[in-house]
Amino acid sequence: MTDLAVLAERVLPVLTFLIAITVVAEICDLAGVFDEAAHLAAKVARGRVVVLWLLIVVLACASTILLSLDTTAVLLTPVAVTVANQVGVPPLAFAMTTHWLANTASLLLPVSNLTNLLALHHFTALGLSVNEYVALLWPPALTAIVLTVVVLWLIHRRDLRGRYDRPLRAEPHDRTLMVVSAVVAAALAPAFVAGITPAWPAIAAALVLLAVTALRAPMLVSRISVPWKAAAGVAVLFVVVDLALSAGLGPWLTEVVGSGAGTADLLRLSSIGAASANAINNLPAYLALEVTADQSPVRLAALLVGVNTGPIVTMWGSLATILWAQRCRAAGVTVSWRRLAVTGLACAVVVVTGSTLALALTA
Repeated sequence: MTDLAVLAERVLPVLTFLIAITVVAEICDLAGVFDEAAHLAAKVARGRVVVLWLLIVVLACASTILLSLDTTAVLLTPVAVTVANQVGVPPLAFAMTTHWLANTASLLLPVSNLTNLLALHHFTALGLSVNEYVALLWPPALTAIVLTVVVLWLIHRRDLRGRYDRPLRAEPHDRTLMVVSAVVAAALAPAFVAGITPAWPAIAAALVLLAVTALRAPMLVSRISVPWKAAAGVAVLFVVVDLALSAGLGPWLTEVVGSGAGTADLLRLSSIGAASANAINNLPAYLALEVTADQSPVRLAALLVGVNTGPIVTMWGSLATILWAQRCRAAGVTVSWRRLAVTGLACAVVVVTGSTLALALTA
């Protein structure tokens, strides 16, 4: 089998998952699942801005962990901005919450990030099951989330004080379609940790929701946006990096990154992973660096810490960040590149360092 054929065998299930889970997320959005969740959050918060923000934090984490970081960036960002605007809170704090947590909360499950799906191939080859993957990653994953929330609070605490007068009213939706969409999305969580190739339950969920949507609200089918261009772009990035590795990039990277599994070695790997992700995007960064870590589950986990939680400094650090920026512009929220870089760098340093230390102490 040629190198490109091997690459295709690994990448096609990942791209299929990206397309299928996006369809699931799009239908959940059109059915009103995210709107209803935001409305419920506003009611539960009982007029307290900080509690509303914490509920958005919970939604962002759940969306990222169960449905992938791109889902959070694309679908939860406009909901969070709308919630902030309607209760009279500066929307930047809520927008930055979905941006950062879309990246930093994407360690726990293989489906949370496309890099995790790529790494799952090596974890499986090293004898780790999906449950063992979760057992290895949950300490750094939890650490990343907690540290992100702390940094967000320290930066935006003035905007998160006070109260608002009334909860939001959710836009009317087809209740049957909304309930079915919520149930199908929730059912994906146990399917994703059952050891099945994640693309299969995602495809099944997408087909079920497409059929129910066609029956209940056929006019919505034409509004489903399938990320063909994004998938094609990711495929091109994979091929370019694979060709570079075939030309001799791997040995040089191994020399630069090192090969140990001590705390300092893991910090070196995760830091280089984060810097590379911000420079060239986290997907090609992972693919380039995995040759330096694919013989050790702990080193693979450290690489994921870097390329997952680190790319929040540049606009192109991850596909989720690019999609988030587009949704912010569409919602009328302007975020300067300088502010994004300065605050993102501060958060990335704290989160990547803390999560790597958590991994080193628990692995």
